[in-house]
Formats: sequence, C-alpha cells, structure tokens
Amino acid sequence: MENKLGNPKNTIEILNKYHFVFQKKFGQNFLIDTHVLDKIIDSANITKDDFILEIGPGIGTMTQYLAEAAKKVVAVEIDKMLIPILEDTLSSYNNVSVINQDILTLDINALVTKENEGKPIKVVANLPYYITTPIIMGLFENQVPMESITIMVQKEVAERMQANPGSKNYGALSLAVQYYCEPYIVANVPPNCFMPRPSVGSSVIRLTRHKISTVEVKDERLMFRLIRASFNQRRKTLVNGLNNATDIPYNKEEIVMCLEKMNLSPNIRGEALTLHQFAELSNLLKNFKE
Repeated sequence: MENKLGNPKNTIEILNKYHFVFQKKFGQNFLIDTHVLDKIIDSANITKDDFILEIGPGIGTMTQYLAEAAKKVVAVEIDKMLIPILEDTLSSYNNVSVINQDILTLDINALVTKENEGKPIKVVANLPYYITTPIIMGLFENQVPMESITIMVQKEVAERMQANPGSKNYGALSLAVQYYCEPYIVANVPPNCFMPRPSVGSSVIRLTRHKISTVEVKDERLMFRLIRASFNQRRKTLVNGLNNATDIPYNKEEIVMCLEKMNLSPNIRGEALTLHQFAELSNLLKNFKE
C-alpha cells in the first residue's frame, strides 16, 4: 500500500508546505511509524464492509490507512487549520469525508443514522490525552452503536482501563470501561513514534463492545454514582466514602446492611470490589427505595 504520510520525511514536507504550527491546546502528536499504523488497522479488524469514525485525524496519516481498508471513513477534526491539509492529503480517496467540529459537541448518533443507517460502526483514534476519558465515556453513555473502539492513549490510561480490583491502577475508569466493553492492550508505543514527541509513553488499546451486558443493574446512574464516590476518597472505607458523598441518598446503616447481605466487611474499601459487586450493591440499595 503506497502511503504518503507513513514516514517522518513526508510528514515534515506537508507540515512545511502549509506552515503548520502545532497547537498545544489540542494535544497534537502525529504518528510517524508505519508499523504502529499497520498494527492499529490490523487490531481494529477493519473490512471493506466497515464504516469508521476517526477522531482527530491530524494531517490524515492514519486516515489514509483507514480509507484503504474500510468502506467509508468520517474523520472529525477540531482544528480548522488542518482542514486544507486534509483536503490535500486525502484528495485521492473518495470514501472519506472530514467534519470540522468538536467531537464532544457533535451528535454522533445522528451522524451514524445518516451515514450508516444506524448500523454499528468502528471508532479509531489517536486521541488527545487530555480529553481521552470524556470522549470514550461520551460514546458509551450516548449509546452510540459501536462494535469497537481502537485508540491510541497515554500508557497509564490504557493500564487503568484494563486494571483489576486491588491494583493501584484500578478505579472508576476501569469499572466504567469494563461495564461497556472488553479492553485489550494491543501494543505499547514509545514517544519517538510521534511528532512532536510526547513526554509520556502511549498504548494502543481495543475496546470491544459487549454484545450482552455482563452484569444486571437496575439503575446504571446509581451504580456509577456509587463507583465515583467510593474512589473519590480511596483511603476511606467504602461505607465512609459513600456516606460522605452528597449525591448518595442512603445512610450508613443501609449501606452496612447491604454489605452484610453480600458477606462483605463494613471496613472494605471500594478498590476491593469487582464490577459485579458494585452492581449487586447498587441493586440492594435500590430496593430500599422501592
């Protein structure tokens, strides 16, 4: 596959041609490693039947790879200075369209309905690290029809997504991601694979959407409030953490009673609970109000 932007020389040429200046506020770090690009495409399992939503295409490096592999690519780019560059680098592909908008304000469900008749899509992205979590959670919470999300994120964030109970990386993000999907770290990527080099290591992680939910929850919002409250003060016991939270409508006695029903100590910390246990706790507490 002939790709114009798979190496640093061609990336520098296009940046110089347009006198492009990196915008720190957009967290711009462009991939310049063909092996990593191939790995992302392979791990996303892209076929000629797939509709791809790419978030943050930059100068179009990965977009070119996606366009070669997929049926249709819609790339959402916030930086208007990149739009003329993308028109240039993607000019030979008739299956790509670029939207100059903020992904956090775009109605993705409406886009998927219009462009792909509401059928599940695949999301691929080299995400700006400072808004990784809001973007991922927005996709899940807005019930965007997706098969998978394959993304480049900060290595530490990828480890948090895949973490298990009791580990230092385990937290609210681990539980939220694992509630919606199966996370799998595909590859670790060193800083020298980007231009400019980030100060931290990166990872490619694939989040495969659960076809059937792995836990039964009566009230999703309540469960996530419990999760957030229990990790807001990690050093406190779960009971104290929940009791101190303003948005948890249960008293200490009710929380302790539910933990006892689950055969858990009232001194247990939130980081020890599995997703299934948080779901069970939220269902038991919900019964108090019914």
